[in-house]
Amino acid sequence: MADNPTLAPLKAAENASSGARIEIGLNAAIVAVEDPTPLILVVGGCDPSGEPESLPYGPFDPLTHRTFEIGLRSWVAEQAALKLGHVEQLYTFGDRGRHTLQQRDSAPHVVSVGYLALTRPEPQAQLGFAREGANWRSWYAYFPWEDWRAGRPAVLDQTILPLLREWAAEPPAAGAPMRALGRIERLRLSFGVDGPPWDEERALDRYELLYEAGLAMEARRDERPAALRRDEIPALGRPMRFDHRRILATAISRLRAKLKYRPVVFELMPDTFTLTELQRTVEAISGRHLHKQNFRRLVEKTALVEPTGATSDRTGGRPAALFRFRREVLLERPAPGLRFGSAGA
Repeated sequence: MADNPTLAPLKAAENASSGARIEIGLNAAIVAVEDPTPLILVVGGCDPSGEPESLPYGPFDPLTHRTFEIGLRSWVAEQAALKLGHVEQLYTFGDRGRHTLQQRDSAPHVVSVGYLALTRPEPQAQLGFAREGANWRSWYAYFPWEDWRAGRPAVLDQTILPLLREWAAEPPAAGAPMRALGRIERLRLSFGVDGPPWDEERALDRYELLYEAGLAMEARRDERPAALRRDEIPALGRPMRFDHRRILATAISRLRAKLKYRPVVFELMPDTFTLTELQRTVEAISGRHLHKQNFRRLVEKTALVEPTGATSDRTGGRPAALFRFRREVLLERPAPGLRFGSAGA
């Protein structure tokens, strides 16, 4: 699990008793939505070494940057030529072995502060790249089981759930950490098996269960026992460098939850938009299909948008009314979000 975000214990960069050195890095899950796909900015993945893609990351320089967020915005603007909108801290990721497998490696231990950052779509010619080595990619390329917009993903019943049921039926290995819930209970809650509905906000829980069961490629790379016991690891989404797929899953869970109580979706929208474009953006992020009329009634009830008086024909068919976000809603009530129910409701 992710560590507590508080970094007070890390003020000492070197532990005098053990000689362990700690460096603080910043990771950014930068999200945009286009046509209508949730895109994540990734770097690397094309060098001869065969290293997979990673989230943008860089060091925190306390001599140059007064805060973590200032440092994050600075090197993202420099490396990716992007101006970020909404930015918030996710967690601090500091597990041993995040960046190396050698137990006696003398390299510093890297503790990363993960961030979720949103940016508005640019024209397609600009959105396709940032700088050399950086690309936009659908986040469902890394988590294909999370996209329910066209129905239940086949990979769940064909591959994931049969293998997880087998793993859940096995007794935990000797010395395995104690958990509040057993494997079967965690499988039920995370993947909506045998009773509870699928909860789109549990993206992190699902990835961590796949990793623990040895079904993520990163688990084999990290030499986890469950993965080493398997003759073959199924291709369940694109792997990422270090623990960056875990950080991305954390960002997806956070953003999906936040849609329901804060108007963050408008950080991903242009200044004016149609209700169809708004619905498709919400569907892209949540990974689920929403009933058109119910969605429009919800938007009307929450009073999050107002008409501009103009129309657009960019969606095809009859011209559609254009709307804008009502920023006054932030002063009218404390939790102005789109409170659609769970996917199974």
